[in-house]
This record gives sequence, C-alpha cells and structure tokens, in this order.
Amino acid sequence: MQPTNISDPGFFHKVVDCQYACPAHTPVPEYIRLIAAGRYTDAYMLNWQSNVFPGILGRVCDRPCEPACRRGRVEEQPVAICRLKRVAADYKDDITTRLPKPAAQKNGKRIALIGAGPASLTVARDLAPLGYDITLFDDNAAGGGMMRTQIPKFRLPDSVLDEECAYIENLGIIRRYGARVNSLKSVLDDGFDAVFIGTGAPRGRDLEIPGRQEAAANIHLGIDWLSSISFGHVSSIGKRVIVLGGGNTAMDCCRSARRLGGEDVKVVVRSGFQEMKASPWEKEDAMHEDIPILNFLVPKAFTHENGKLTGMVFEKVKAEYDAKGRRSLIPAGEPDVHIPCDDVLIAVGQENAFPWIERDTGLEFDKWGMPLVDETSFRSTHPRVFFGGDAAFGPKNIIWAVAHGHQAAISIDLLCNGKDILRDRPPPDVTLTSQKMGIHEWSYGNEISDDRRIPVPHAEKSITLNNIKAEVELGFDPALALAEAERCLNCDVQTVFSDKLCIECDGCTDICPTDCISFVENGEEPDLRTRLSAPAQNLTQDLYVSGPLHTGRVMVKDEDVCLHCGMCAERCPTGAWDMQRFLLTTAKAGASCCKS
Repeated sequence: MQPTNISDPGFFHKVVDCQYACPAHTPVPEYIRLIAAGRYTDAYMLNWQSNVFPGILGRVCDRPCEPACRRGRVEEQPVAICRLKRVAADYKDDITTRLPKPAAQKNGKRIALIGAGPASLTVARDLAPLGYDITLFDDNAAGGGMMRTQIPKFRLPDSVLDEECAYIENLGIIRRYGARVNSLKSVLDDGFDAVFIGTGAPRGRDLEIPGRQEAAANIHLGIDWLSSISFGHVSSIGKRVIVLGGGNTAMDCCRSARRLGGEDVKVVVRSGFQEMKASPWEKEDAMHEDIPILNFLVPKAFTHENGKLTGMVFEKVKAEYDAKGRRSLIPAGEPDVHIPCDDVLIAVGQENAFPWIERDTGLEFDKWGMPLVDETSFRSTHPRVFFGGDAAFGPKNIIWAVAHGHQAAISIDLLCNGKDILRDRPPPDVTLTSQKMGIHEWSYGNEISDDRRIPVPHAEKSITLNNIKAEVELGFDPALALAEAERCLNCDVQTVFSDKLCIECDGCTDICPTDCISFVENGEEPDLRTRLSAPAQNLTQDLYVSGPLHTGRVMVKDEDVCLHCGMCAERCPTGAWDMQRFLLTTAKAGASCCKS
C-alpha cells in the first residue's frame, strides 16, 4: 500500500465519525469541548454555522451522528450528542451581536424561496448576508414549515422555533407568509434569478381498504391531524385510538392522542419492532407513556355500524427470509384480530405534491411524480429552479434538509455569478494543529473510562399527559452536561505519525489498548488487513499506512478501533506520534465558491 496522504482532508474527516455522519458535517467534538468548558455561546455559534437550528435539532434531530459515535467502541451507549447541542442553545448568552447583519448593499439578484421549512431557511441564511434579495413564500402565518406544523409542541415548543427562525428572517428577508403559491410559472415570470422549492412532503398516504369511505368521519391522515392540532383546530379525540404506522409521525400521533383524551391508544405496525422506521428513542418515549406497539398485524378492513367507526380487522403475519436475507411477510395462519376503536390515525407514509407546478415549465418528473434533481447541485431540469429537503428526494429529516439548503445556496450563488458548471463544490477549510503542551502533555482531556450515558431528565407524566404543550424532555443542566460531555473521546484529535522519527521500538504497540497499531511488512490491502495485531475487518474505514521505516516495515493503524487516547504519543520516546486537532469546516456560499 502507498503511504496515507493525510493532507487529504477526506482521510481525517472520515475518522471523525460523528461529524462525517452528520449530513451538515457539524464539528461535533469541537462544540462538545466548548460545552465542557462552559462556553455555551461559542458552542451555539459553531453549531449555527453548520446545522443552523441548534435549539430545534437539539430536541428533534434524527441523530445520524450518534450511531457513528466512537464511544460505541468502548461501551454500548454513544455520547448524547443531540442533547448536548440543546445545552448550547439553552445556556447561551444573547447572540444577536454575533449574527450576520442584513447586507448594506444588494447585489441586484432576486431569489424566491417557496416553503419556509429548514431547507429554504438555510438557503436564506447563506445567501441573504451576501446581498441577495430574498423573498420567502409560505402559506402558513409563521416560518418553520413542517417543523412547526408536524412536530408536537411537547417535543418542540413554539418559542424555540420562533427564536431560531427569527435569526434568519431578520437578515432582511422579504416574508410572504400566508400567501400560497399556486403557479410556478407566475413566480418565474416575476423576474427572479433563481427559485428554490422546499415545500416538504405535505401529503399523507391513505389506506384504501374496505370500510374506509363509510367510516371516514373518524379516520384521519396523521400529518393533517397533527397540523390541525398545531393550528388549534383539533383539541380532542376518542378514548380508544388506533395509530397505523411505524415511523416517527406515528409516534407523534400516538403521544398526541394520549394528551387529547385517548385513554386506550395502540400503535399497530405491519413489520417487526426492530424493522420499524421510528427512531429507537421515539419508540421508547411512546412506550414510557403506556402506549403498546403491536407488531406483525396487516390492516384488512375498517368495521363500522350506521356510518360510525367501530374498529379494525387485522391479519396476523410473520417474517420469512430467503437465501439472500430478503424479508417478506407471509400469513401466520392464525385467526384475524379485531381491535375496537373510536378513531384511527393513518401514519403509513408521506408523499410529495406539486399540483402548482405546471408540467410545461421545463421541469421533468419521474414516474412517481418526483422532480428530476441533480444530487450534487440540487438543480432541476429547469436551469433556474432548485429543490431541497423532502421536496427533492422524498421524506427524510431536518438535518438532511439543512445540508440540502447549504449545497443549493452554493449552486445558486454560482449561477448568479455566471458560472456554467454548478456541480463543482468548493473545498472545505481545514486545520491540523498539534495539541502538545509539554513532552507528553496535551491540551485536551484524553482519559478513557467506562462512563455510562447520562439519561436526560423528563417532566412527570402526570403533568405532560395533561398538557399537550408541556415539554417532556427537560434537558441537561450544566452539571449533567459536563458529565456527558466528558464521555466524548475527542476523535477529532488525530494520532499523526512521522516515519522519519520512528526508531521501531514497538512501545506504541505494547501500550495501545485496542491493538490498532502494527509494524509489518507492506503488501496489498486485503492481505495487509489480515496480518495486523488485530485483523482490520471494517472495510469502510481506511487504514493509516506510513512510509517505509528503517527495517523496511511500515506502520499500519486501524482507524476503525483507535480511541484517540494518546497513549501511543505519551509512550513514544522520539515524538514520532503527535496528537493533532483536526477541524474541518465545510464551505458555504460566498467568495470562495465563485473564484475562477
């Protein structure tokens, strides 16, 4: 193998598993260290540059960073990255003086953003300070999109939404709230230089089975029902409620139903418990509120009498796997199950809806009615129209929408600066700085210990189940935040090796707690991975390979299991190992994007 090119930012970025897994590439270990130091405002602003909504995402993010957390190499539970983000939002000072100011001079370019959800707000955040004239359209009276209409207040209070939306709206954005866009042609004809569509996936999938029409009065589409609660149009539900679906929307529906009078609320899912799309913590929260989840039941019919819903009939199924591990659900051979109920909430998926986009505008759609969108530039087949968030590729989550917004803003900036190729992405800003304070001292904590994850305090059920706006999670106080922050293994502080200084004493291999360092004869990667102190079996994580040493051997480190504890550098008598802090900040729209 050739020596690893550690000057390539992609190598160490991939080693910082949490940041690499985050679609917006938030520098997670960096802001956790700031929280541990009590620098909450600095931690917030670092988040704000990447994920835009620290207070919102600190409550409702899908947390792709946490399954990737390197703490999982030590014990079962990752660092509570998401909830630490909320700490920065809860305890920050006034940040208004640290936010960008509205552009003093406009650049003459007009951008229309349709839908005021996280993707559009991110585009506005990136482009408004550059002098773009931004007009934000939404048919609701306030910004936030489906963050406001779909997420219950007991998970995300309006005050948090209002605050973080306002940081962007106050950048000189022209707000056309309460104004539904009924024609894309009319927007394009209004002279906008670019149009970004971030309207989400606003239509819930229905379930057309026998009895659906006859009992329609008590059968509700989950996302519409949640919106009705948000707008104050719905304040009660029947005592016996069935929620159909296994995703996060179903969890929001069942928990909301408990607060609106549902005494016997059940979630019914056609798949197994582990296969449910809902996040594990969402399922846990529902069960904590005494809501059973019934699995392997397929809806067959709604039962009704005199036009009134009386229950549902389900077929019992079981999972069967073929030789390739593909699952299919087959009848279990047991009698059908009838579950009585007063209301049913259908939360079996969401779909995009673009009835306001004329099909002769130059936009092409696939057979499912989704726009054809370039996955790098987010441009559609119309040169001035861009998509992001759920509107681009179907339902996902907020942090993906934010990532889409950043990338679409870069493309719009390139377009408006006369660039022909919009797929070119500007390089990130990268630093790699030694943390050495003495011969064997580092400027960061590097002790590895088996510290269990700190549970997030919750309000009493007697309070939260009687008030649909009472926030359930209370968040960490500063003491708990410090204890949880100290579980972070600082995986952005890299073990950097200098082959010219190595005397091959093997001291680092002797002390390494995970046997991730080996000194071996070089070879092809498949063979080399089997000859290390411990076989490197995760092929998705690169090996760190040095240049030739004095004996002709090479140093090979398995980056997958390294804990960044620094013990190799502390033991090394020649300083061949150094601990260096790696900080990667993704490029945003602006001058760096538009250089020739």
